[in-house]
Amino acid sequence: MKLRIIGGNFKGKKLQPVRGRRTRPTADRIRESIFDIIGDRVREAMVLDLFAGTGALGIEALSRGADGAVFIDNDENSNFMIRKNIHSCAFDEKTKVIKWDIVKNLNCICTIKPKFDLVLMDPPYNKKKITMTLLNLHQSRSLIKRADIIIEHSVAEPISENHSIFKMIDQKRYGKTLVSILNFMI
Repeated sequence: MKLRIIGGNFKGKKLQPVRGRRTRPTADRIRESIFDIIGDRVREAMVLDLFAGTGALGIEALSRGADGAVFIDNDENSNFMIRKNIHSCAFDEKTKVIKWDIVKNLNCICTIKPKFDLVLMDPPYNKKKITMTLLNLHQSRSLIKRADIIIEHSVAEPISENHSIFKMIDQKRYGKTLVSILNFMI
């Protein structure tokens, strides 16, 4: 699969994919739609890219003017490729890559400052990781109030709207994929 940055200062730049079938990069058209929805909110944002895979979502945010990004994935090959893609765009000084089990907890980000304005989340489809990840995000106390959380997920794994902590503000369907936009309310 060809992987490239869709917009911003590095528009058209090719990124390296992770070999094998463990990583499913966000398709260009879905990534473009995500950033059309986010609009100018990405500018000067501190971004958290969860289940980062190749780092394409966070790197896209940096290309479009985000101030910094933290990438978290539990796979060593993914983290290697994220670092390689970050370096190819000269974003080393604005980023941090962490190998971590996101579903266990997000204690790894509790002390990172500034807090996150924007969370980009692309968990493995149909593995029931969304609810625990949202709970761990809340418990980490690392989000600003009204932070945007963008989740790419399968239509077969809907997001519960019973959260008093996160409010669903929009949802778009792209075939078998949903992109849900939540706001952090606390």
